[in-house]
Amino acid sequence: MHIAKRMQTITPFYVMELLRRAKQLESEGRDIIHMEIGEPALPTPELITQAGLQYVAQGQVKYTPAAGLYELRQKIADFYQQRYQVNVPAERIFITPGASGAFLLALGVSINEGDELLLSDPCYPCNQNFIRLFSGQVKKVPVYAETNYQLSAELIAQNWSDETCAAVVASPSNPTGTIIERAELQKLIAAIERKKGFLFSDEIYHGLVYEEGIASALEFSDQVFVINSFSKFFGMTGWRAGWLVVPEEFIEATEKLAQNIFISTASHSQYAALAAFEEQTLQELENRRQGFAEKRDFLYAELIRLGFKIPVKPAGAFYIYADCSAFSEDSQNFAELLLEELGVAVTPGKDFGSNESERYIRFAYTTSIERIAEAMQRLEQFLTKK
Repeated sequence: MHIAKRMQTITPFYVMELLRRAKQLESEGRDIIHMEIGEPALPTPELITQAGLQYVAQGQVKYTPAAGLYELRQKIADFYQQRYQVNVPAERIFITPGASGAFLLALGVSINEGDELLLSDPCYPCNQNFIRLFSGQVKKVPVYAETNYQLSAELIAQNWSDETCAAVVASPSNPTGTIIERAELQKLIAAIERKKGFLFSDEIYHGLVYEEGIASALEFSDQVFVINSFSKFFGMTGWRAGWLVVPEEFIEATEKLAQNIFISTASHSQYAALAAFEEQTLQELENRRQGFAEKRDFLYAELIRLGFKIPVKPAGAFYIYADCSAFSEDSQNFAELLLEELGVAVTPGKDFGSNESERYIRFAYTTSIERIAEAMQRLEQFLTKK
């Protein structure tokens, strides 16, 4: 027996080792403030949980169609019409086991062995591993403050090669929380379509946006793959439900692949998600969004005050990607030090790429503002002593 060769190209998620150590310290009685994992601390909204429990209580937890409950797909289609004024037929929407499942379907039906895809550096690490799993090639493009740490139409043109077939963008992004402005996204999509390529648009942090300018790729083209999830804005991380919007010509292929690799997304999660679009739920989520905005503003001001450099204030998600080079030349070591010495868990930059990653750490502001304030107090005391 032997481990498949493809596993040599799959990179680990380094933050999981920090999380393991944080949990170990907690078991020993240490008070750990978790700012490392991108998971909202608040519980799933009550109406969503009730809908899931009611379905389970009926005792008939069965498969759904591979594409997902049609009622849920239609609710998502209605959501696009209401929020973005975009008409997306329900048939183009597939319910998936989280955004990760959506990426697997999208890549599985669209890329061939050796196809090259452009990604920003830094970016969410799992996306490059999904591409490699399907024998695609990853070309990372270093991005900086000038483009909001995002790919741009100009960067697409500069880095596109004969082997390139697509680009992957995330707006708002993980780890930077920045967005691609509406006009730039339109130009970027046009640049890709001129190259006869296509776009994968990761929109899982839509809804968690605190500035103007966000747009869905679907507003500018129906030839894009859009990945979204109930995890972040809707607060349903453990339910593992997401969705994928595909171009019309990919409907049949996507359903065939879903039938084979998923059968269907968990039915209780889909029935729960039906309640995500209720007016009461959406109002609760809006209140949470405002809370995240307050936490962003507080954490941003505190980090700047303490001497971290943040060239672009994040416009969405719940992360701040902060330059810690004033305090350390090795962000991995710095993150480990903050955990061991202060009980503050953060994510080192090397999880998100190689572009100056040793200079950066990611703070997730998913916990309460009181705990964030405590973390900043500990950090200030530590930095003052250095």
